[in-house]
Amino acid sequence: MTELRAIDAGIVPRSPARAIHEYALTFGSLLAFALLCLSWSLVSVPLYLLLPRAAARRLGRHGIRGGFRLYARWLGLIGAYRLDLSALDTLPADGPLILAPNHPSLIDAILIAAHHPDLSCIMKSDLMGNMLFGPGARLARYIRNNSALQMVREAVADLHQGGTLLVFPEGTRTVRAPVNALTKSVGVIARQARVPVQTLLIETDSAYLGKGWPLWLAPTLPIHYRVRLGRRFAPPQDPDAFRLELERYFRSELPHGLPPAGSADCQCP
Repeated sequence: MTELRAIDAGIVPRSPARAIHEYALTFGSLLAFALLCLSWSLVSVPLYLLLPRAAARRLGRHGIRGGFRLYARWLGLIGAYRLDLSALDTLPADGPLILAPNHPSLIDAILIAAHHPDLSCIMKSDLMGNMLFGPGARLARYIRNNSALQMVREAVADLHQGGTLLVFPEGTRTVRAPVNALTKSVGVIARQARVPVQTLLIETDSAYLGKGWPLWLAPTLPIHYRVRLGRRFAPPQDPDAFRLELERYFRSELPHGLPPAGSADCQCP
């Protein structure tokens, strides 16, 4: 683990052969993900126009789950990641429930969505116009974050339809371990929808795809990545107090710095 962290920090140089191998796996994986998303986007556009809303929502979410599940399996098979996601399989398949994980990496939402058939996400509005992500997200009826009031209304409506909502309480990827200061969006949605909040604890030994990681820089492979189920909180009465309670909980449960997830066995989805 020490060597892995040192190499990712640029302290220990990699051999040319190892560097070429890791760059090939890294950028091959990014290309495969882009092609996967583009393929689903091309399918999603006509489905969005033709299907009734409920059918489109259901099919869109199942399609995203299937595609991301295939991608996660492939990452494990090629040795890019060692994944321990078995805890996600114990989550109920039907909601309503809010999933609230910490957010060390861009891949977090992908790996969580790979394990739930009826998951909705709150997405940045500009991603809804992206050709890779927008058509599939619109088909699945994901929620835009352009207006706080509208975002909460749509999130509550989705939960009342029995969905499971993925919300990152940090609002963005972690900048200062173990978590950034949290926003109160999770508490506001949970209070209005009157649904519980299930925390997820993500641990990884690499800063790859974290905030500030250059996309051209390949990480040391394999990356060890694990998700644990945390505490489940009842719907809060006070979103501000809940925000502070949730932040204290994450800080008490997550290691400071890079978490020691390297001992996890590879359990691909």
